[in-house]
This record gives sequence, structure tokens and C-alpha cells, in this order.
Amino acid sequence: MARTLIRDATCVLPHETVKTSVLIDGGKIASVDAPRTSSAHRVVEARGLVLMPGVIDDQVHFRDPGLTHKEDLHTGSLACAKGGVTTFLEMPNTKPTTTTVERLREKLDRAAGSSVVSYGFYIGATPDNVAELRRAERTPGIKIFIGSSTGELLVDDQEALERIFEETRLPICAHCEDETTVRRNQVELAETRDVAAHSRIRTREAAILATRRAVDLSFRHRHPFHVLHVTTKEEVDLLRDHRNLVTAEACIHHLWFHTGDYERLGSRIQTNPSVKEKADNDALWKGLRSGALQVVATDHAPHTLEEKAQPYPRSPSGLPAVENSLALMMHAVSEGRCTLRQVAAWMCEAPARVWNIVNKGWIEEGFDADLVLVDPELRHTIRDEDQVTRCGWSPWHGVELTGGPVMTWSLGRLVHDRGRLEAGIRGREAVFDHGRGGYWRTG
Repeated sequence: MARTLIRDATCVLPHETVKTSVLIDGGKIASVDAPRTSSAHRVVEARGLVLMPGVIDDQVHFRDPGLTHKEDLHTGSLACAKGGVTTFLEMPNTKPTTTTVERLREKLDRAAGSSVVSYGFYIGATPDNVAELRRAERTPGIKIFIGSSTGELLVDDQEALERIFEETRLPICAHCEDETTVRRNQVELAETRDVAAHSRIRTREAAILATRRAVDLSFRHRHPFHVLHVTTKEEVDLLRDHRNLVTAEACIHHLWFHTGDYERLGSRIQTNPSVKEKADNDALWKGLRSGALQVVATDHAPHTLEEKAQPYPRSPSGLPAVENSLALMMHAVSEGRCTLRQVAAWMCEAPARVWNIVNKGWIEEGFDADLVLVDPELRHTIRDEDQVTRCGWSPWHGVELTGGPVMTWSLGRLVHDRGRLEAGIRGREAVFDHGRGGYWRTG
């Protein structure tokens, strides 16, 4: 594998941001302070550019197998590469669902032949698959749908939840919306065809109730737990009491969109959990800056525009985001809403710590050479027609941004270079060392 020298970059290191040169050799970071004259097969002049660890997106839906007309592991991973995402963790609600060790292995085998970046897959909880959850290895953890699912993946029964938290050892994450509340609201608003009613069905109360319930399970069973896609100020306040067990995240669309955007964007911003109020956007940003929330992810969940155009409530929930998330966060940096160091902490370091991912998340010697070079002055506009994701659209269509990724390395191989993608590169299964203790470990 060719040696690459990235010269004179502003490099976001674990404890400082400095101008330096980084040497890649054999798929690893060989030096973070390499001499400018180091021998290399390729030299990338990076003066004025920012070198960051590759983004780790811990919540994506790549629809493979079963729904590949929307996305598959190859197209989703190409979208990752374009967006500076070098590791993704994918959810279990495919067809068939990833609820057994055998199906988990099948997904890993499928990704090995198709993904251009590194990958991992959650195993999904059902009311009666604790034995499978206990056997599972080669996974970041267990995903529970406490609401917002159907069939075997919905786990709303308290006894089943207690058993999962008590009898398993892997970290747990959950979609938290109270199913009873949501179903009651669906009955009350059954005749509506207004997509804005989605936030009156999947209310803040539904989110708060389910998050409080799951956090209580974590505390009582002393089980590491991660709250996916937090949407409300009340949840942020609740999550300040983490007891070295609970972590949480905000998704990019919940940082940007709110109920006032339904009139303009309609079902393009219909998601589960729903978008909330502008004040909740602000609370999520404050929660990230204060440390109550640790991770920024996407919940990339593509559907075709034809599917999204169906009258509500037939329009499906979910939106694509993985190829624009880092650019959106860099735009936030340009506006003074956060810093480069915070972006690296939220999108690279924290997910590596939460899910105990080995040799990823930092620019350190010996770590995997998963890197993204960002131009903080890049002016560009997100357009549907430019999207790599198979669904071919973005809810940010027409939005002008300052800052974005220009080059991405996956295990030392240049997979994205200013819009050009190398489809033949293959990533590698991420390794999880759950004995390390997760986000709150010391040292």
C-alpha cells in the first residue's frame, strides 16, 4: 500500500489543533509530526486545509438486504466516503431483521464484499431473543425499538425490557418513543392528511416518557445505555444525570429542522422521532456544548421521493443525511456555533468511545488511517442531483454551505478526492473491545 504524506495541514489531534504533516503507511497513521521532506509515494499539499479523523456515524439505515431500491451497503458507503464518514454502524430493521447471530454474520459477509469504508452492525432485540443477544459478538451492541417499529422489533413490554437489560452484557441503544402515547394520538388524528400532524402524534411527551423509562432501566441494572436521536429540551435536562452509564446523541436534522419547516419541506423532514420546536434545536446545541449529549449522528434513513410524495400518513418517515452531515457541521463552525475540536469530539471521538471501537476516532500513531481533509472555506450548495445516495435527494436541497470535506482516506486508501469516488476500494469490519468500559472509562 502506497505511503502518503499529508503536508502542512491544520490537524485536529486528541488534545490540540496544530499545523503539522501526517504520514500514512500500510493503512495506518505512521507519524503525526512527520518531516515535510518525508519519503512518500504521494504528497498532498494541505496548507489552509483541516485534517480530521474520519467521521464515525453510529446510526444509519442502509436497507440491505430487502429494501435495496432505496439504498444498499455499497451506495450507502459511497455516500459516507463523499461525506467524510469512514465508519458506519447500521441498524437491524432490514428485511429480514438482524435479530440472530446468523443474520448478523450474513450482514458482515455482505459488507465485506461491498462497503468502501469500515462497518459494524447492531443486533436487534425482540421480546424473546435474549439467548441470541447473549451469544452475539462482532457487534457494537444491542438496538431496542421502544416504540416506532412493528412486528418482532417492537419491545414495549416491561418484563421483556427488564430481561434484556438484566441478562445481556453488550451496550444497549434505543429508539425512545412511548408506543402507548403515539398510538393514542394516531387514533385522535386518524383523519388528518397534514404531514405537520406527525409532530402532534409523535409528541415530545412520547419521547420524554420513553427516554425516562430506558434511563431508569440502565441505572437499576447498571447497564451501559445510549439514547439515540434526542429531540427535546426535557430529555437534554434529564440526561445531565448520566451516572457514568448513559450517553446520548443529537441527529443532524434535529439540530437543523423544526415544526416551522413542515410548510416548506413537507414529508422531506418527516422522521421518527419527529422534529420539535425551534427552542428544542437550541437546547440540543446547548446540550452538546455542555456535555449532556456526546455524539452527533445522522439516522440516515433513505426513501425514494415517490414514496415520500404519498399522502400522509402513507409517506414513510426518514431522510438521507450521511453525505452532508460533516459539511453541515463545518458550516456551523463557520457561523461560530461550534469549534473544529467540538466537531471532532462529537462525530469521531465520542462514538469511538461509546462503542469501544479499536484504533479509530483519533489521529494517533498506530491508529487506522481513516482521515478526512476539510476545506473550511469551500463554498458549495447541496443539490438533489448531486447526491450519491441511491434515493437521490436531500432535505437540505438548495442550502448554501461554507466548509466541507474534499478528500477521504479509508484505511490509508484515498476513496474520495474532490467529488471522485473509488468504488473498488473495500473497507473492513470494525473491531469492538467491550472490555474497555465505553465512553465513561477512565484513562
